[in-house]
Amino acid sequence: MDKQQEYVLRTVEERDVRFIRLWFTDVLGFLKSVAITAAELENAFTEGIGFDGSSIDGFARVQEADMLVVPDASTFQILPWRPEEQGVARMFCDILTPDGQPFAADPRFVLKRTLARAADLGFTFYIHPEMEFFLFEDADNTTPLDNGSYFDMTPLDIQQDFRRQSITTLERMGIPVEFSHHEVAPSQHEIDLRFADALTMADNIMTFRLVVKETALQRGIYATFMPKPLEGEWGNAMHLHLSLFEGDTNAFYDPSDEHHLSVTAKRFIAGLLRHAREFTAVTNQWVNSYKRLTARLHGPLPTGEAPVFVSWGASNRSALIRVPGYKPRKGASTRIEYRAPDPVCNPYLAFAVMLSAGLKGIEEEYDLPEQSGDNTFEMTAAERAADGLHRLPTSLGEAIGLMESSEFMAETLGEHLFAYFLANKRQEWDEYSAHVTKFELDRYLRLL
Repeated sequence: MDKQQEYVLRTVEERDVRFIRLWFTDVLGFLKSVAITAAELENAFTEGIGFDGSSIDGFARVQEADMLVVPDASTFQILPWRPEEQGVARMFCDILTPDGQPFAADPRFVLKRTLARAADLGFTFYIHPEMEFFLFEDADNTTPLDNGSYFDMTPLDIQQDFRRQSITTLERMGIPVEFSHHEVAPSQHEIDLRFADALTMADNIMTFRLVVKETALQRGIYATFMPKPLEGEWGNAMHLHLSLFEGDTNAFYDPSDEHHLSVTAKRFIAGLLRHAREFTAVTNQWVNSYKRLTARLHGPLPTGEAPVFVSWGASNRSALIRVPGYKPRKGASTRIEYRAPDPVCNPYLAFAVMLSAGLKGIEEEYDLPEQSGDNTFEMTAAERAADGLHRLPTSLGEAIGLMESSEFMAETLGEHLFAYFLANKRQEWDEYSAHVTKFELDRYLRLL
């Protein structure tokens, strides 16, 4: 037993922790949990806890159902919203087969495997996410609770106080927050987590989503990360600021470059651009995700700044990849911002496919195309064609098709997870395609 596990056992005893929740995610990124008593914790560390993998979406088939959850002691945290006496803690887990091997369809393992590939090249992958969400009265009512806009001050009892409570809970769980504010749409909010290595950040995002929903429940309201809950308003994004470090040195920084980007950074960006359309089904995995990524190209400008075209640019918020210019002389802060993902993707898989694409660009020395210096929404179709701008998928169906034919995605995710993810998303798309919407009834019933 290592020192971290010994620390957890000692803390459980000293802090009167009665139950420990063992957390992991299914393929789609839904949080799963099994609770054990403190008396079973040492056994969980040494032998794992058995469960039926065939009951978890995307895991094992019935004939290979036995799985083990093994807690990662480094993720131990006490849940602040549970009682202090006979309290409750949580740890994230790795999924193993009965013979002790990592389970290939465990999203956390897919990310760890990709991070190991980066480590072999000398890189550590860091991420800083901007997490957006809406607050509503309940899950059946999308009437906003305020009419605030970007950076607005709003009544303390509903908005600022909600963010304060959420941030306090996150920080008590060891998740540092950089800042928070009201977002552009009514009743929309953003909380930005301080950067961390990708595995820690994926765990933090899973915790963040639960904390925000728990805080809303305590206050008698409802929080949603749904990408586009309000028609005609901005949607929920999860902009991701990405960087690679070699030890303590930012591998993306080159002071002599116009945009302070190293060759490594440029090839990483080129990898993201080349494979973006193939992995969008993972970073934007729901039918509703594409209501946010849709622009009115033949009418008024789109609602929001969600990217539509595969492009990059310095400080260009219409681009898929933006190079922020906040602190150009501070090398450690050099990063790129990938703007397509939404906050209800599976963060383990999203981080894995983005890192894999970037590493492929580095390893195969992809050339970075010219940046788009214009607002891509305002360009004509001819101008976009001349610049070689390809459009992101416009629907989940299109995204599935692009992923399905991608050797890159099959290799990154592994055969089992790749096949299940596609089958699940295909079923969702088929159900949506067969559904008669209110839009169709309103437009056609009296006309046709």
